[in-house]
Amino acid sequence: MQHITPQERIFAVGDIHGCYRRLVDLIEGLPLDRERDRLVFLGDYINRGPQSREVIDYLLTLQDSCPLCIFLMGNHEHLLIRYAATGDPEMLQHLRRLGIEATLRSYDNAPVSSLLGLSFLPESHRAFLKGLKLSFRAAPYLFVHADIARHDTPWQQPDAFLTSRRLARACDSHGDDIIVFGHTAFETPLVTKERICIDTGAVYGNMLTAVELPARRFYHA
Repeated sequence: MQHITPQERIFAVGDIHGCYRRLVDLIEGLPLDRERDRLVFLGDYINRGPQSREVIDYLLTLQDSCPLCIFLMGNHEHLLIRYAATGDPEMLQHLRRLGIEATLRSYDNAPVSSLLGLSFLPESHRAFLKGLKLSFRAAPYLFVHADIARHDTPWQQPDAFLTSRRLARACDSHGDDIIVFGHTAFETPLVTKERICIDTGAVYGNMLTAVELPARRFYHA
């Protein structure tokens, strides 16, 4: 497990959902040292917004210039990968509700059939999605897409990281970790003693948010 020192900085970025222009404006507005600072993206890069392809292209370019990037998986990417492997029609209906058509449009109006095997994606984009991580820890921070549900949640189950909405109910803290997450949209960042949520609903017309740690400074676009 890594530990963040007072000299280190981590910038975490909330749910993007195809909002390419906001993403570029946000990253360009960060006081980021690309050689030394770490960038952690909390997942949900695709769907709903109009420019999923451009978002992934930009993140791949950013990865080349910022070697300490970490890309986490969101529930949107996870469901797409599962459907691509299984062809389960129920998953396809769920993907439609999550806005997969917007993603297909951004890839030259690719047909729904091309979701199978992720054949609509360039190879670099397939590799990007398949390389996403479920979590990243730099003590005292634990970065995940969705708020961890409970101490006894099996960590090997992706749903523990991707779909929990723990804030909807009372529940114990997760040890000594400060959980940094997205998935549940708020108008402004949610900050408590043990949690920081930075999904501020960019795809719904609100802002895209990043947080600088350990300073807890917030940046928006």
